[in-house]
Amino acid sequence: MKYVDEFRDGELAKVIAANIAREADPKRVYRLMEFCGGHTHAISRYGLADLLPASVRLIHGPGCPVCVLPIGRVDQAIRLATEQGVILCTYADTMRVPASDNFTLMRARAGGADVRMIYSTQDALKIARDNPQRQVVFFAIGFETTTPPTAVAVKQAAAENLRNFSILCNHVLTPAAMHAILAVEGGVSLDGFIGPAHVSTVIGSRPYEVFADNYAKPVVIAGFEPLDVMQAILMLIRQINEGRAAVENEFTRAVTREGNRKAQVWVDEVFELREVFEWRGLGSVLHSALKLREKFSAFDAELKFSAEYIAVSDHKACECAAILRGRKHPQECKIFGTVCTPENPVGSCMVSSEGACAAHYSYGRFRGATL
Repeated sequence: MKYVDEFRDGELAKVIAANIAREADPKRVYRLMEFCGGHTHAISRYGLADLLPASVRLIHGPGCPVCVLPIGRVDQAIRLATEQGVILCTYADTMRVPASDNFTLMRARAGGADVRMIYSTQDALKIARDNPQRQVVFFAIGFETTTPPTAVAVKQAAAENLRNFSILCNHVLTPAAMHAILAVEGGVSLDGFIGPAHVSTVIGSRPYEVFADNYAKPVVIAGFEPLDVMQAILMLIRQINEGRAAVENEFTRAVTREGNRKAQVWVDEVFELREVFEWRGLGSVLHSALKLREKFSAFDAELKFSAEYIAVSDHKACECAAILRGRKHPQECKIFGTVCTPENPVGSCMVSSEGACAAHYSYGRFRGATL
């Protein structure tokens, strides 16, 4: 299959691994963060860490949209479904994210709330058209990848005067999270970023240039296939060895410097920056998320239903916050793989396949074990 099989070639992987081993200085440590959860999944699935020398350390970032949802945002959605009687539509993984008291949208549905799993924003619009007597709320989450479809849905709802449709907006921004990771006091020490793939097809490579220019941190945008990630690691090592900090694009088959201008125009027309937004693991981050512009405020579920956001602390035993900041690995959590599993997640990192805990549970929990 074009653009898949050729990027999973085992012999080529060995060649790239040999180049990494030859060029990585054993006297120093290369701390590289893969921001995106898709990369975390690929690294675990294909055992890429085992192909790297000890001097190259991969650190997981907060790039899973389900993982960074704070408990209070899930509580907000649950209250809309259980107290306001709306039809709440959302993507599959979101239904399993633990909220207060380990409650979930899935359990709210089992208790009688009208919560529906959808595959696209168009599904939510169709439900609103088919149920004109009911209020339909789309629980919108995700980074820049999923924001354009939400913008299109809001524009369509406005054009059709579909007043029983609204969104609970939780769209967040990748560069803001990267800033927060680098700026947090006592944060993880990093030498470079493996830049996200899907997000970059929308926003382009330009927004990462600030990290090279202002923080002296190289960024290499990479695709999700194993050879993509391996090549990006090699490119980062070369930059670090040469004392350079630049934005390089390994994923040239899909990403440009300018990105998808049409999608950017749609998003800019519908959304504006929130003043502040709470992330799981990163806390409250300025200008890190989006809200609907005033001209589309009729489709803002927070305003329509006076849905107050109430911050809630994470489960005391859960280490998701530290894992999302790159401070800890999943196996360092005391409940990883025992109390907390994909079938019974305590923290959000164990829900989505892109979450670090779920990826390690599926592909790496026995790594290093004595047989």
